[in-house]
Amino acid sequence: MWTLADALQNGRLPRVDSRAKTWPEHGTFRPAMTPMFHRIFIANRGEAAVRVARSCDALGITPVFAVSDADASSAYVQNREVVRLGPSRAAHSYLDMERVVQAAKQSACTAIHPGWGFLSENPRFASLCAQHGITFIGPPPHVMQLMGKKTPAKKAMAAAGLTLIPGSEGVLKDAAHAREVADAVGYPVLLKAESGGGGRGMRIARASSEVISAFEDAQAEAAAAFGDSRVYLEKLIEGGRHIEIQLMADRYGHVVHLGERDCTVQRNHQKLIEESPSAVLDEKERTRTLEAAARATAKIGYVGAGTMEFLLDETGTLRFMEMNTRLQVEHTVSEIRSGKDLVVEQIRVAAGNPLSFTQTEVNPTGHAIECRINAEDPSQDFKPSPGVITKWQTPAQVDGELRIDTHVSSGYEVPPFYDSMICKVITRGKSRDEACDRMINALKSVVCEGVPTTIPMHIQVLGSAEFRSNRYTTRAIPGWPAKTEAPAKS
Repeated sequence: MWTLADALQNGRLPRVDSRAKTWPEHGTFRPAMTPMFHRIFIANRGEAAVRVARSCDALGITPVFAVSDADASSAYVQNREVVRLGPSRAAHSYLDMERVVQAAKQSACTAIHPGWGFLSENPRFASLCAQHGITFIGPPPHVMQLMGKKTPAKKAMAAAGLTLIPGSEGVLKDAAHAREVADAVGYPVLLKAESGGGGRGMRIARASSEVISAFEDAQAEAAAAFGDSRVYLEKLIEGGRHIEIQLMADRYGHVVHLGERDCTVQRNHQKLIEESPSAVLDEKERTRTLEAAARATAKIGYVGAGTMEFLLDETGTLRFMEMNTRLQVEHTVSEIRSGKDLVVEQIRVAAGNPLSFTQTEVNPTGHAIECRINAEDPSQDFKPSPGVITKWQTPAQVDGELRIDTHVSSGYEVPPFYDSMICKVITRGKSRDEACDRMINALKSVVCEGVPTTIPMHIQVLGSAEFRSNRYTTRAIPGWPAKTEAPAKS
């Protein structure tokens, strides 16, 4: 293992500048056309890195792992090519654009896969890769910039025929403008960061008297989190369902969708359980929106894997919220139903190849569910639980029925610096109930000693009447916390 600091100290690689020209104009971004990459730098960690490496292995491509000090001794990178980026904190390792590009060049990689999270949706990073002759495995920077800003993204999607959530036409000028729009739209309303994500920079106003403070609070949080204090306003649709559509596109204008996923089970805007297909979506609305999403994706010149997110309102209408310009954590749900390897497809498309399948060749079958297992204690308000996993054991995988994606093994130390997800369990059945039952059995077979996990919560939710009967919305986790009966009177 070599470190990036050694390379810089010895002058083996010039320092790159992320402040150089960024997003090229539409049509000027031309990654190198090559039959296939020989070496890909994985600019991520944990489960994401292991997932990308598996597809690299399948393609005969050498994956090179980026690691921070915290991950350098982890078992998942042993006997692999590894570059040590730097300190444990992400800001000085996985989020340092210059370090990542330098590491990729120094390790003779011609492409970078950003996984999900970290730099995966950063247009400056994608542009920086292009400037230094490295293919960014993802969409062009100008498309990432367009979809990363909520107002232009919504305008582009509306022009392509998607239905939007009522709200402001662009960013709000000031608090007075916010109140004017809110009064017109009707309460409750949601103030949202223009450059936001992950639930940050969001505030609810349920009456006119609350708008100014909500506007100011959303602005302050948006500025601190994203360096952009601009906010916009939407009608708050309460009691809705969170639906997203998986898309794949090549640079020749071909776009396919791989069905929808229902991601309604969330906590603080963070997804806990995802499934496909959605059991509450009308078939006519499903077909209309899937086709419109594919058309919209082609219209903006998208390339690679992407996900459009929608809110299903009380009328059964899917309303566009945003587009994530990367592969999602829950892409596995679409993979197990369709039999397609989306990471392989990402790599092929980035190398200049057309999509390897057409829309008619995508035939999702069965019902699939994914549970994100975190090192958190759900009985203690989901308190993160870093520490050593003294024993780790998972059930045997069954092709097409049970899949385990993880980077964990016995002795793994969960670091306190990153997201606490340690495993994803994905099941598929002929019916939703069969997929649920299979998931519960799989979760009960997981052995994790040393740190608490969210497995008990998942088992409780999956077995609850609310979840099984689809009587839930984004407002609360179905079946959690568990209802306890009052003690019998003596």
